[in-house]
Amino acid sequence: MNGAAGMAPRDLLTDRLMLGLAALVALVLGMPALKPLFATLYPTLDRPLYEAESFLRLTLDHMALVGLSSLAAILLGGGAGIAVTRPWGREFRGLLETLATMGQTFPPVAVLALAVPVIGFGAEPALIALTLYALLPVVENTIAGLEGVPAAVLDSARGLGMGPLEVLFRVELPLAAPVILAGVRTAVVINVGTAAIASTVGAKTLGLPIIVGLNGSNQAYVIQGALIVAALAVVIDAAFDRLARWATRWSQS
Repeated sequence: MNGAAGMAPRDLLTDRLMLGLAALVALVLGMPALKPLFATLYPTLDRPLYEAESFLRLTLDHMALVGLSSLAAILLGGGAGIAVTRPWGREFRGLLETLATMGQTFPPVAVLALAVPVIGFGAEPALIALTLYALLPVVENTIAGLEGVPAAVLDSARGLGMGPLEVLFRVELPLAAPVILAGVRTAVVINVGTAAIASTVGAKTLGLPIIVGLNGSNQAYVIQGALIVAALAVVIDAAFDRLARWATRWSQS
């Protein structure tokens, strides 16, 4: 058996995904129980625990923002990457790679600063900034994965009578899946950390206690937000690691 259901108890105790999930749940739901600990570590603070918003609510909002921006980057970057590997789209490859590179080199904070006067405060400008920031790894890995498919395999597929779309979905994408997934993994993990800055423009994310803590010289708030962001990043990275192993087996089957 594969997956968590087929693991022995000892394996569950050493599995990175299971340990990360346990830590994340414990931090999100059990942070109030750590109030005495933070009060001891920071005795000069009147409020050693961030209580303006529920950590569960902030985590869900953070995950929603990361999920939406990553999905947009996957659809846009993946679609564009596929397009420029087709004969009719090759001439646009240079332009696409330039735009994707600009999207990541342009700081998300600068994108937020430009978007807020036009769109207003909230999650929308953060969604734009995170989507642009996640495009480059998706685009690059989609192109690399598709171009890495052996020409002999493509010739064989066409020799069997497959049309262009059938070759793409039945041959190219399955074989390129591990490489494409690596780019998606990079994009999502980057967005988990970068989404924290969205709270500077009014979006509710796990960056809120961090920013409030920095502004108010409250180190406890900063640690609380950072711990949950780090645990979330570990869980997502471990989940992608497991998904990558499955994608590799699928591409080889």
